[in-house]
Amino acid sequence: MCGICGFVSQKRITQDRLKAMNDTMYHRGPDDSGEEIYDAPGGVGVGFAQRRLSILDLSPLGHQPMHSCDGRVTIVYNGEIYNYREIKKELADYPFVSACDTEVILAAYLKWGILCFERFSGMFAAAIYDRQKNEVYLCRDRIGKKPLYYWQESQSIVFASELKPIIMAMDDAGEHIKEVNRQVLGRYLYQQYINAPDTVFRNVYKVEPGGIVKIGLRKTAGGETKLETTKWKYWDVKTIYHKKKSTGPTDFSDAVSELRRILERAVRQRMIADVPLGAFLSGGYDSSLVTGIAQSVSEVPIKTFCIGFKDKEYNEAHFAKEVAEHLGTRHTELYIEEKDMLKLVESLPRYYDEPFADSSQIATMLVSKLAKQDVTVALSGDGGDEFFCGYNIYKKVAQAQKLDCLGAIAHCIGRLGGLEKYYPFKLRVISQNRNHKAKTQFIAGNYVEAAENMAYAEAAKPCYYDWEDEYQERSWQERRMLLDIDAYLPGDILCKVDRASMKYSLEARCPLLDTQVMEFAFSIPHDFKYKNGIKKRILKELAYQYVPKELLDRPKTGFGVPLDKWLRGPLKSMLLDYTSKEFLEKQGIFQADYTVNFVQRYIKTGDAGAGSGENYSRLVWALLVFQQWYDSYVLRRI
Repeated sequence: MCGICGFVSQKRITQDRLKAMNDTMYHRGPDDSGEEIYDAPGGVGVGFAQRRLSILDLSPLGHQPMHSCDGRVTIVYNGEIYNYREIKKELADYPFVSACDTEVILAAYLKWGILCFERFSGMFAAAIYDRQKNEVYLCRDRIGKKPLYYWQESQSIVFASELKPIIMAMDDAGEHIKEVNRQVLGRYLYQQYINAPDTVFRNVYKVEPGGIVKIGLRKTAGGETKLETTKWKYWDVKTIYHKKKSTGPTDFSDAVSELRRILERAVRQRMIADVPLGAFLSGGYDSSLVTGIAQSVSEVPIKTFCIGFKDKEYNEAHFAKEVAEHLGTRHTELYIEEKDMLKLVESLPRYYDEPFADSSQIATMLVSKLAKQDVTVALSGDGGDEFFCGYNIYKKVAQAQKLDCLGAIAHCIGRLGGLEKYYPFKLRVISQNRNHKAKTQFIAGNYVEAAENMAYAEAAKPCYYDWEDEYQERSWQERRMLLDIDAYLPGDILCKVDRASMKYSLEARCPLLDTQVMEFAFSIPHDFKYKNGIKKRILKELAYQYVPKELLDRPKTGFGVPLDKWLRGPLKSMLLDYTSKEFLEKQGIFQADYTVNFVQRYIKTGDAGAGSGENYSRLVWALLVFQQWYDSYVLRRI
């Protein structure tokens, strides 16, 4: 686990500047660092750098940038290839000198070219420089576990695991990327994160999950060298879904057995490490299943970690403790108060780089900090909800599809004399749900209107995702799952876990996001995942083989940061400062008059125009997070 950065540029970027860029990511890799610059044809410089968190082969042989045995290929790489040992057996003719997976990538590239990434099972972001082809490749894992940004203009491309190295490189080159990408602001306020390939800055992009960006050095007719980029996806959700659909077991018992086999293999692979390893354990189905498998294959008690809350309304730590006692793990729990979470609020921009308003990031940071005291690698249960139908929204989506005809009739009637706005809330939702490109998102009209009014911009992207019809799936429930796998999982959940864990130099590994597990989930009948209102049916059945049913089957409380209370209490002063008319007009991004009035009504009455104040707290929180980020990255140049 590491941080990488570098450039392909006709402008001069010095070794000192490359090192300074690299050092902004010290938290991602405190164990080692390396920076190198190479001369490419046409006066182009190629710079590669990496900060290393040592997990496999702790010796200097794992140092990066790493070069192939013939000197043709150089790599900087962040992540883990879990099946590297199996792949290494196919590369017996390569003279390996290390025991790390990085060298396996180099050898695989020499044998199979860039198609080698289709063979890897893991989480990774990598840059490869092929001197023979005069090409640089930026590659990202299938589901987007590891981040990879790049800035592009005519003479330079700069890439990094985070935005900070890119900002530093452009400042040194006399360029500034302070121009905010206003087209995505409304969507950010509504969704609370910015989905790939977009970023908060213009001309800065994310390599998409399962994506590759090729940077070629080409000579023009005039003899000049030009940087040309081509991008494609080697693993695409909708393509793989249709390829794998209905190809798996059709008997439920057989499917449970097969899932156990491939998930046990995935857990075993993720337990390979030369450093201490543990697991996050919340007491829910997914984390309990992963921990149960890990403990069953471990010769010693594994270490598990959980955050508890002193507010009994939210606390579920005692459930995790019961599961840990049953499994026989070495369990550590930490009870926290509101003040512990509030302390982290001001540090959010430093570690998230972009505005990111999923408030559960705070609890994730705290459990990561707890785990880092004892381990360097932690297993997690991320991915179970999206791939096996676990979220409550999926039940609502299935109900809404059954009522869609009624909604269409209600919509036709409601258009007469503007009656629709007087409908009861639930009827209004299905009545207004007429966009075939966004059927499963239940677009909240007032919320969208507020986000769009605050962040008005010409040619702005819609607040919702308008590509649902591309999945070509009639079932709304399955369509919404695919949408979440494409957008919410990598853009929110995996981003949250990566930044929170790497803040403390902790590697988080997700067995449920193993390639075989993901593709198996696509292959089985949908009623193995959801049937008669039972969510995650197959995962639950498997979890019961490790943990008694009575320890798992319980109402899930969940935890939510008390945003409404915070925004009117300890964060009120900060909110008012960042949304004063003077600040907003000087900033020139949000519509000042509308935003000032919206926030003031929210604080005074809990009503920013319609609906309840609690409904709008997410929107106001997203606005505050953006302003914190803007202050740190644009005004102060973090």
